[in-house]
Amino acid sequence: MNKTTPAPQGRPRSESAHRAILDAAVGLAVRDGYTAVTIKGIAEAAGVGRQTVYRWWPTRGAVLLEALGEIGAAHVLPEPSGDPRADLRRFLDQTFELAAKAPVANVLLGITADAVSDPGLAADRRGYISGRRDLLRQALERCGDTWAVPVDTLVDLAFGAMWYRLMNEHAAVGPQLTEELMVVVDALAR
Repeated sequence: MNKTTPAPQGRPRSESAHRAILDAAVGLAVRDGYTAVTIKGIAEAAGVGRQTVYRWWPTRGAVLLEALGEIGAAHVLPEPSGDPRADLRRFLDQTFELAAKAPVANVLLGITADAVSDPGLAADRRGYISGRRDLLRQALERCGDTWAVPVDTLVDLAFGAMWYRLMNEHAAVGPQLTEELMVVVDALAR
């Protein structure tokens, strides 16, 4: 620890308790759905006290957002294959597959709903979403095209379609959405 880093306050975080809490939160979301997850339930399932959970996270949304961050971190931009469009397709397929899985879709939507009335969760959610947007922006920029619209608009089109389908459940989030978006990408390339 250098002189500019303050010493941690209170008891150090137990990595085993931390892991147990994240795993318990995800397990409860899978079993019961986001809205049924409570801090009390997370603590009981993790075998820790509620104060241990509250020491590190203020809400169930914060716990589950950290867990989603870990899940999302495993789904990064693929290494360049030499075919940027195939890389983009692969990234979209992986992103949509992840978003459509239980409990990811349920948790994403639950966190979004909770974030409306929780400014701290909203800020953390924006950070998570920003990271995913950056990855898609990089994938689009790798294509080397100039676009008829700003790259951020293409990002909005892709994620907007995903979120709209997750919220309204009128169409699947998966390979068909990737194919539809690739048609749009091709049409907007100059």
